Amino acid sequence: MKINEIIFASHNAGKIAEIRQLLQPLNIKVISAAEIELPDVEETGTTFAENSLLKSQTIAKIIGKPCIADDSGLCVDALNGAPGVYSARYAPNRDFDKGMDKLLAEMAASGNASRKAHFSCVISLAYPDGHSQLFEGRVDGKIAPQKMPGADGFGYDPLFVPDGYERSFAQMSKTEKSAISHRGRAMQKLITYLSSL
Repeated sequence: MKINEIIFASHNAGKIAEIRQLLQPLNIKVISAAEIELPDVEETGTTFAENSLLKSQTIAKIIGKPCIADDSGLCVDALNGAPGVYSARYAPNRDFDKGMDKLLAEMAASGNASRKAHFSCVISLAYPDGHSQLFEGRVDGKIAPQKMPGADGFGYDPLFVPDGYERSFAQMSKTEKSAISHRGRAMQKLITYLSSL
């Protein structure tokens, strides 16, 4: 059954804009949880998949429409995979400028010289009947020695330089980032699935 309208369980303006741009070619209307004043679903899972499903399944049942949600985060080798699923909460008061400063300080204190890191994303699509699908994406790279500000990007983007590039995600256009990002890769799998309906 073709989907014409989908709820996106997010209040993050950057993510909402990215998802809308990616789904535009399919003529699917994306309504964010923020627009219909739904509260954030508490992320009590210990994996990206658990948190993503918690959000999409909860909202799909409340609204009675298909819902997508994503959970994603930055995993830093020198910090044993942290901040990981706690990426948003790791930043004090969700202030990512402070979060990036904290990350760089903890990396320096760890004594581990590795700058390797990756972003992971799991997007879930849940139907009101409880049926759901998962789509995963990952991009490997490294943490820059300092923030590399740019016009685009959000979260930890100014610190993350994907493999094969000299620029951070924040220094790339939305289109360029979406082509290689963790969310972009997970979304391409979702788009392939939605196109097949």
